[in-house]
Amino acid sequence: MSYSTEQIRNVALAGHPGAGKTTLFEALLHAGGTIPATGSLERGTTVSDHDPMERARGHSLNTAIAAIDHGGFHINLIDTPGYPDFRGPTLSALSAVETVAIVVDAVAGIGWSSRRLMEAAKARELCRVVVINRIDADGARPAEVLAALREEFGPECLPMNLPADGGRRVVDCFFNPQGDSDLGPVADFHQKIVDQVVEINEQVMDHYLSDGEEGLSGAELHDAFEQCLREGHLVPVCFVSARTGAGVAELLELAEKLFPNPDEGNPPAFERNGEPITATPDPRAHVIADVFKIVNDPFVGKLSVFRVFQGTVRRDSQLFVDDGRKPFKVGHLFRLKGKEHVEIEQAVPGDIAAVAKVDEIHFDAVLHDSHDEDHIHLRPIDFPKPMFGLAIEAATRGQEQKLATALQKLAEEDPGFHVEHNAELNETVIRGLGELHLRVMLERIRERYGVEVTSRPPRIAYRETISAPAEGHHRHKKQTGGAGQFGEVFLRIEPLERGKGFEFVDAVKGGTIPGQFIPAVEKGVRQVLQGGAIAGHPLQDVRVTVYDGKYHSVDSKEVAFVAAGKRAFLDAVLKAKPQVLEPIVELTVAAPEAHMGDITGQLAGKRARIHGTDGGRDGEIVVRAQVPLSELTDYAAELKGATAGRGRYVLEFSHYEPVPGNVQKQLVEGWKPHHDED
Repeated sequence: MSYSTEQIRNVALAGHPGAGKTTLFEALLHAGGTIPATGSLERGTTVSDHDPMERARGHSLNTAIAAIDHGGFHINLIDTPGYPDFRGPTLSALSAVETVAIVVDAVAGIGWSSRRLMEAAKARELCRVVVINRIDADGARPAEVLAALREEFGPECLPMNLPADGGRRVVDCFFNPQGDSDLGPVADFHQKIVDQVVEINEQVMDHYLSDGEEGLSGAELHDAFEQCLREGHLVPVCFVSARTGAGVAELLELAEKLFPNPDEGNPPAFERNGEPITATPDPRAHVIADVFKIVNDPFVGKLSVFRVFQGTVRRDSQLFVDDGRKPFKVGHLFRLKGKEHVEIEQAVPGDIAAVAKVDEIHFDAVLHDSHDEDHIHLRPIDFPKPMFGLAIEAATRGQEQKLATALQKLAEEDPGFHVEHNAELNETVIRGLGELHLRVMLERIRERYGVEVTSRPPRIAYRETISAPAEGHHRHKKQTGGAGQFGEVFLRIEPLERGKGFEFVDAVKGGTIPGQFIPAVEKGVRQVLQGGAIAGHPLQDVRVTVYDGKYHSVDSKEVAFVAAGKRAFLDAVLKAKPQVLEPIVELTVAAPEAHMGDITGQLAGKRARIHGTDGGRDGEIVVRAQVPLSELTDYAAELKGATAGRGRYVLEFSHYEPVPGNVQKQLVEGWKPHHDED
């Protein structure tokens, strides 16, 4: 099918694990004619869960993309993982779509992940739709779930269709509102939609008040509806049973007729050198495309998936990566259908496509065809900071390089997975968004790359800082025959606000330290910043002002001022009431309500500050607390034991704060500083 930007719809399916996103993805592909029959999660035959690990586990671990060509429309559909451990790929998909469909279980109700994803979509100014799935399941509560949605997300959540006959079918509330539903007369719900839509536009409202709904043209109503979606004034709610197909065709029709095309959604937030710029979906303009997904395919090689925002990408065209000066040739251009790669001739603005075997492309790279588009970047996604960590090493000597390659490729694919190397400890640490996340990564290292690893808890990322101003001084003088070494430094330090990092100020007057030696002083100071002053951890949130010193016309050298700067800084830090800081994380625990006492009791022994509890899914309680990361080393096993394996938790970095005095004493006494003796 040949299509234009106006015919494209880009939709991501997101939501709580178990809500039925993958089953709905299959049902939509079948309804749109992309696949002849729906696949099965149990048999591992779905289009999206094509990875062997996904099939074995029965849930998505990464995003999957497929297109529907139906009724003159081209719909790019992205299925995203529900588990919060895999939020990296899910949030990445938000940069490629205009519409996010949050899938909610009609039995279980709104899940915690759904709340977070609604917030993320709203923050990105994306159109939001809620799909209530499994309306025919035993225990389905469509009326209660709809009421909960309106209470949680606002009265703008209005149903576009409603279940009837116990969820065996749906009735339309917007295009053809006739008859009754399981939730009441359809006409009542239709009126609420019209009232909500017309009030967005004063001219449409006046026309409606004077002539009624019959007096509104189709174009007026469509434009007002589209404006409501774009501004979040309306969040359509659709009822479906992905298993039986009830409501799926109606959802597809809604996407085709009312979801925004790439020219109607809110414009993407591109910047050039920090200044906002507009990418226009003009097929004749220079190309601007953003890479939102990397796949290291064992057969095709590195596959880079991108969304075109401006211009047309053609096979055999030349594209630049970010600010690179050397272009690459688009030898093959693909459209994805799960694991299949369908070759295409071009991708117009709004489309999603992929290129293979271009090593210099990375996640969030901007592809373009003109140096006029240098220094352009899409506003970064606010990914959660990965807090779960494991120190790992190859189990067999000689496989270190193979392990390094595997880690580099996995980090390319998942923006929520980070790899750190601590040179001081010679320790490689992998960090992810949860225990499950890291378990999956270790399994991929073994299964995909053939490397066995051993793992252990990593060292906690403590920091050091100061809590009072102070002054420091050091004279470095060394005479070893012939030319000696001489440098003298006076400096003052003061604490900065938490998170401000480091500032170095040159306030030397009269040339008491010649300008060419000031960088050497800063180098000495930075050595302490990196290696720590009292417990061997990086030092932060401090301003250092060098204000005086002395030099010798013959013996002063860079090395002397490095040593003097380092010692003067250490002298000041030890007078400035130094503190060790520890990472505090935001912990969210979900478990059966019966285990509430066990959970709060455990947390009480971990220096936790509980600041909220609320109901999650049926019979579940969600506890939110701030806890020192050092207290959670064995928490996965403890929670599993306390809840018979039914509890789960998510961590997000919150802030750093000083450790208690007894903990600081232990950390200081346990560190033997290795400062150079000059």
